[in-house]
Amino acid sequence: MRDRDASPVASFLASEYGESMLALQARDLEQAWRHLERAHILAQTQLIEHCRSHWMMLSLAVRQRDWREAAGQLLRLSLAPVGNFTGRLPIGNTGRSTISAFVPMDIPPDLRAIMERKSN
Repeated sequence: MRDRDASPVASFLASEYGESMLALQARDLEQAWRHLERAHILAQTQLIEHCRSHWMMLSLAVRQRDWREAAGQLLRLSLAPVGNFTGRLPIGNTGRSTISAFVPMDIPPDLRAIMERKSN
């Protein structure tokens, strides 16, 4: 049995998803998206968490009635399993539909540190 609670990535994801919900309740949509984007960067390499991050982005897009973003998230939900199974993931990509689903991006230093702790 995996101990998800001990994982720095699992703790980070729980925190970012929680912060996103708090920002949404405060009607701070920019911060809500920021937290989901940060979660996506680390969730990307784990299929279920990767899909969860896109599902949460889809939910936020629908709440905003941002149909372009919602369509982009539906596309990404369908592509995520393919990327995870083939290992062809654009590492560092924030997951928003305003960014190509295929472009790797720089990983913020604080997130890189969490990734490095996971691999040790």
